[in-house]
Amino acid sequence: MQSAFYTASNSYQFLLPRKIHETQFTAQRPFPKKLKTCFKAPTFTNSLRTSIGYEPEESLGKEPGPATPGRLPVVIRRSGRVFRYFWDGSCLQLVGVDGGAASFSFNFEDGFRKLYRICTLAVRDFFIPKQVSGNYMDYVKWKFLHRVFSSALQVLATQAMFRAIGIGYSRSLPAAAALNWLLKEGLGRLSRCIYTASLASAFDTNLKRVRFSTSVLFSLSLGVELLTPAFPQYFLVLASLANMAKQISLACYLATGSAVHRSFAIADNLGEVSAKAQIQTVCFDNLGLLLAALLNMLFKNSQRLQTALPFFVYPIFSVIDLFAIYQGLKHVHLQTLTKDRLEILLNTWIELGYVPAPAEVSKEEGIDFLRSKDKGLWPIRIGYLDPKNQIPELSAMTMRSTSGEDYYFISMEIFYTRIRGSRRQGILICVREGSSTTDIVMGLLQACYIRKSLLMNKYRWENLFDAGDELESALKEWSKLIEECKRRAQGDMCLLNEQMLTLGWSTKNILLSSQEQIRFSFVDD
Repeated sequence: MQSAFYTASNSYQFLLPRKIHETQFTAQRPFPKKLKTCFKAPTFTNSLRTSIGYEPEESLGKEPGPATPGRLPVVIRRSGRVFRYFWDGSCLQLVGVDGGAASFSFNFEDGFRKLYRICTLAVRDFFIPKQVSGNYMDYVKWKFLHRVFSSALQVLATQAMFRAIGIGYSRSLPAAAALNWLLKEGLGRLSRCIYTASLASAFDTNLKRVRFSTSVLFSLSLGVELLTPAFPQYFLVLASLANMAKQISLACYLATGSAVHRSFAIADNLGEVSAKAQIQTVCFDNLGLLLAALLNMLFKNSQRLQTALPFFVYPIFSVIDLFAIYQGLKHVHLQTLTKDRLEILLNTWIELGYVPAPAEVSKEEGIDFLRSKDKGLWPIRIGYLDPKNQIPELSAMTMRSTSGEDYYFISMEIFYTRIRGSRRQGILICVREGSSTTDIVMGLLQACYIRKSLLMNKYRWENLFDAGDELESALKEWSKLIEECKRRAQGDMCLLNEQMLTLGWSTKNILLSSQEQIRFSFVDD
């Protein structure tokens, strides 16, 4: 039994050095004839057992069990396998106990199933980080579709541009082709710099919308590149426009990549998640190259069909690509706080009495690609007070009542919608320089409480300030509403902040747009 244990293929032995004087002492000492070993035979199953077969030396005098090795209470998990330490009195062994190849009696009927399991674990370890959120696998599945079909379209678009520029034909002019190509690349990179500089803060506040918008732009740029063989005389114009769109999309992809990866890194393993993402991109793109090569091989005997191939597959591949991107972004649950994200969170807190998880907020936030989502009545805005969109008496009273201890003030504003041009009323939060994240959260929470009170009496408040004879009473009622909602917000802050931290929200900073970052200074003169 002991020899069979020593010949296990996946066991690891740690032999202990024997000292000379111990050997001599053992030889001189008579060995008891009826002494039995205290180790029990190891049983290998698919599940770990918490019982320990190793008995201490004090039990030598008792009735021993079978003469077999003993299990130690230490288990190691690595590479998808489970191992346990065993001790037989002279050496230490690390033996697989999860029913894998380490079992003494190999079941050939389960060989294929075990081999499939080992291969699946190996592929998973190669592509997937160790510690990520539960929605990561769904994101990777949609990313697979996106990268494969996008890569195949890029290959077909590049081939079309080569045909348009004349590469491969005897009448081609290499110098002119190279000049056109360099001009195209230069204009594209210049537009990338301009776009990145103009939308720097939007990458944080509107990540999903900006990323999907640039993905649509990238897909359209591939369609423009496919048109270059049909209009070779306009190659520079078409190729430059397409490359500008591609560079803009690339800038957005690189700028938002770290935020997307951080949303999955639950153990601060951002480097590992980013590294695995690069492996996935390379492998998925190579599959797209293979798909494009297979399509070219199928139509290699017909030049006409090979020329028409991109126009046939472009609509199909583009739809699949954009659909995969859209679905993948749905599985990105950002833990950072923006004004819109925080407003959804606070509305849930006020209406239902709990803080929603990032996944719930992400579902309600959506992507809003066309910016068609209605913000409802009394929308809340963070910024500065525009003299054109305000009630003069109310605004003056609000600013006059602001003291040096206030880090924000809330006022009512009037604005006109872009589509219908109708007159609407909203709530404005003006934030002071030096305000903290807590001040912004409390100001927005207070504004949400004010909106709830206004909606309960919306018909009364909509026309209250239009009546000149009731203006003074309206101002007093507004001041009373502001103070009441402020006390309610202050009472909620402690428990609200505690629940937000428990659910994993990042409360150190609030990501605001350039307009929302405008602050006022208090001048006491």
